[in-house]
Amino acid sequence: MATRLRKSRRQRGTRYCGWGQIGQHRQSGSRGGIGAAGKHKHFWIRTVIEEPSHFGHDSFYLINRNPVRKWLNVRDLDGILAQHGSVRDKDTKPTLDLTSLGYHKLLGGGKFSGGGLKVRIEKISHNAKQKIEDVGGEVLLYNEHNTK
Repeated sequence: MATRLRKSRRQRGTRYCGWGQIGQHRQSGSRGGIGAAGKHKHFWIRTVIEEPSHFGHDSFYLINRNPVRKWLNVRDLDGILAQHGSVRDKDTKPTLDLTSLGYHKLLGGGKFSGGGLKVRIEKISHNAKQKIEDVGGEVLLYNEHNTK
């Protein structure tokens, strides 16, 4: 059949091209949504076939780039101090180096009964820092005070 004789050519110029006058085949509802809408719902099989890696993330890259591998609570400082001891500085304040013991972060759970103690750590929570300073202690972060 010649293209010029087809029904779609005859209906050009009419308002609805044979789809009725209540808006069928006119906006994004007839396509199932705009753009990538429905990839998790009604276009799921199309997503699985055409873009199988569309959702999710690459498992080789961590979402948290700075993971805390080993942490410690404030309640455990007394036991660590008794077990490993501390180094006394010129200031006569004992220093507890938690990073050299393998800890990466100090958390604020529990209570700390030790007096004026300097704690050296890489990361610390706000509550832990507050509890140590309340009993007269001091917090030294490795990022701020690099030691030799």
